[in-house]
Amino acid sequence: MKMDKQVIAIGGGGFGRNPGKGIIEKYILSQVSSKPPNICFIPTATGDDKSYIENYYLTFGKFECNPTHLDFFKRTPNLDKLIFNQDIIFVGGGNTKSMLAVWKEWHLDSILKKAYEKGIIMSGVSAGAICWFEKGITDSWQEKLNIIDCLGLVSGNCCPHYDEELERKPSLTKFLKDKALDNCFAIEGGCALHIKNDAVFSAISFEGKKNSYNVVVNNNKLKEDILPVRNI
Repeated sequence: MKMDKQVIAIGGGGFGRNPGKGIIEKYILSQVSSKPPNICFIPTATGDDKSYIENYYLTFGKFECNPTHLDFFKRTPNLDKLIFNQDIIFVGGGNTKSMLAVWKEWHLDSILKKAYEKGIIMSGVSAGAICWFEKGITDSWQEKLNIIDCLGLVSGNCCPHYDEELERKPSLTKFLKDKALDNCFAIEGGCALHIKNDAVFSAISFEGKKNSYNVVVNNNKLKEDILPVRNI
């Protein structure tokens, strides 16, 4: 049976902020038919921050699943064996540019692309949301937000934290008006964008009434189309 190719991109929130709560995490686990699912956390963007990893286990330890994580700043395991044994990959937030550079050096980028094609679910928050798209809006540079080339597993571009950080909306507007981007998915904190087989399946609101948008500029005016949303 052919597996759906899925990405669940979180605009902000989840176990990094609310360890143990597990609302969007439960939703991600529910997308896997095999029980208990195997899930691997990749916290490269924070330099494998210890407290972030602890929050991951605190949260996913509540559910029927087999959680593990990938360290790049200790001895690195056999990546093919680790990744292809998973049902779900969850990538944490942090510095997207540094994360992608480490992944490329270890060829994890190409391994993740193969895993996605096999039906392993790709998910994550912030850096772990934008990395699956063609381009993303990142704060990896201290001075200002920038556009970064990402893995291109799914079509389009992505901006997380759309309602949480003041510079997000004006920066995205400028990128669109300057034609640096044609369009962009913008995801609010407390919302996730679920994509199946390269098409929007649903926006998932898990902390209050939050939305995801397809954002374009028409006649020099910003146009935000709200994507179909489901509250959980």
